[in-house]
Amino acid sequence: MTRGGGPRSVPAPLFVPALVAVAFLVLPLVGLIVRAPWGQLWPILRGSDVSQALRLSLWTSTAATGISLLIGVPLAWVLARTVFPGQRLLRALVTLPLVLPPVVGGVALLLAFGRNGFVGRYLDSWFGVTIPFSPVAVVMAETFVAMPFLIVAVEGALRSADQGLEAAAATLGASRMTVFRRVTMPLIAPSLGAGAVLCWARALGEFGATITFAGSFPGRTETMPIAVYYALETNPDAAIALSLVLLLVSVVVLVTLRDRWLRGGLSQ
Repeated sequence: MTRGGGPRSVPAPLFVPALVAVAFLVLPLVGLIVRAPWGQLWPILRGSDVSQALRLSLWTSTAATGISLLIGVPLAWVLARTVFPGQRLLRALVTLPLVLPPVVGGVALLLAFGRNGFVGRYLDSWFGVTIPFSPVAVVMAETFVAMPFLIVAVEGALRSADQGLEAAAATLGASRMTVFRRVTMPLIAPSLGAGAVLCWARALGEFGATITFAGSFPGRTETMPIAVYYALETNPDAAIALSLVLLLVSVVVLVTLRDRWLRGGLSQ
């Protein structure tokens, strides 16, 4: 971005608002880095409550990503490669968590799988299974919010992939599952990786649906974003340390996607 009269210069009416936008986005992050208790960072992160929140967030977000891969990729394939009545409505419902306030998602999960929910009441009375306010609820809330990121990425890759290669494999006698496993999956691998990383990062940062459906019990359902929220009142240094971890993860995800997967996915 340069100023001046060259063909690639930025007009002053655009340059100034652009600088304001950059400052608005960057200054809060600078404040977080400047205020960080760097000398006490490691002892804080090793503290029992903080380390419990870290471990819980890492394994639940990884589990949510695994579940999303297991059921989200087949759903993306159905949306991309088949035609059926109500497909547009289904696609809208699948992507609804992208724009739905996370707290509303948590309320919806509670009404469906809560002890008095229309599904949860049967799980409780028939099998003695109670989901809300448990680590399973954390995984479900994170999966509900994060899986659409994976589905959107994979569906887009499936639509743009060269289906001639799949047709050629089919004419050579490969079954549909073999074509999917040996041809389709390698074709969409960059976008699949990008979608999985985005899904994991979104699950790691999930707050609203998690605190509504799973609560905030330390060591059981208190994830990093929830720990940051409560630590701001009692231990600001711990809140800043956890925020730095989330910031670092987000930066690594964005840099990795830009350099490896995002360009590959877009080029398909």
